[in-house]
Amino acid sequence: MKVAPIWAEMKRRGGEFAPMIVHTGQHYDASMSDAFFDDLGLPEPDMHLGVGSASHAVQTAKIMTAFEPVVLSEKPDWVLVVGDVNSTIACALVCAKLGVKVAHVEAGLRSRDRTMPEEINRILTDAISDLLFTTSQDADENLKQEGIAPDKIRFVGNVMIDSLSAHLKVAESSSVRETLSLDALHYAVCTLHRPSNVDDKETFSGILDALVSISERLPVVFPVHPRTRAKIEEFSLGERVAASGIRLIEPLGYIDFLALYSDAQFVLTDSGGLQEETTYLSIPCLTLRHNTERPVTVDIGTNVLVGTDPDKIRQAAIAIIEDPFRNAGDILADRPRLWDGKAAVRICDELLK
Repeated sequence: MKVAPIWAEMKRRGGEFAPMIVHTGQHYDASMSDAFFDDLGLPEPDMHLGVGSASHAVQTAKIMTAFEPVVLSEKPDWVLVVGDVNSTIACALVCAKLGVKVAHVEAGLRSRDRTMPEEINRILTDAISDLLFTTSQDADENLKQEGIAPDKIRFVGNVMIDSLSAHLKVAESSSVRETLSLDALHYAVCTLHRPSNVDDKETFSGILDALVSISERLPVVFPVHPRTRAKIEEFSLGERVAASGIRLIEPLGYIDFLALYSDAQFVLTDSGGLQEETTYLSIPCLTLRHNTERPVTVDIGTNVLVGTDPDKIRQAAIAIIEDPFRNAGDILADRPRLWDGKAAVRICDELLK
């Protein structure tokens, strides 16, 4: 979702850019990767490194050893890395060691929680990048406080919103709601994948208890990440879910998922990107974490941090059910600055400079 708008803008400027897409294979499940390439209009990657799943250390090392020969053979002017996954830091580190310029898209986000692997990836990638593209002005301040030279920082807006705004119309043609027999604004959507939430049986069981309780009031549609499904089976939680109003479904492609959550009454998630997307669409979002690297979503008021306490999750959900603020005009008018669908244009402009 972050690469697609940049690639498309570079292709529109064929005389100035020759983009190459390298897929590390960190996200290797077809339903979690291939479908997104199709939905976003991305071509087959120019190179696929196929690293697959592993521990953080092994996966990062495998990406580095596979990516280094690509950089040496292709001799790129710039390498763009996006987000905060292991691929981000691995590829940035290879380039920094080889003296190849690195630009980090979505730089400067901070949760202040170093138990999150993503936080380590963010901090380290920003420290070694030559150009830092930020989504919000609090990210600029974070970078400056860490000693990053201001002339490396560019506030360009949010490329996730570029993808979202470009595909909203297309999503209207999705039949996912009809297939699931759902009425608009009369269901909730849940996504969970973070190890801190799903790898600990007590934490995961408590979150599911809250979801079961919420599902007594309205259906909770839960596209299940492969990691999360494995934990449901490992912890023997399947029967509890099956006896409730929770609807477990397979992961969806970008378009179908956009169609699903954009018509939900509210969303429960531990994802970072979904906090941003719901803010742009003015959809109530309950974030099942104790912190967020996207505080602008909380400041605007669409996003509430509810942590993992079942009672707090339940109470926050019921409050929305009983007094929904969905599509409140004052919130829609208060979208974050430069979340306007043109971040990729600004990124390309800055690269040319």
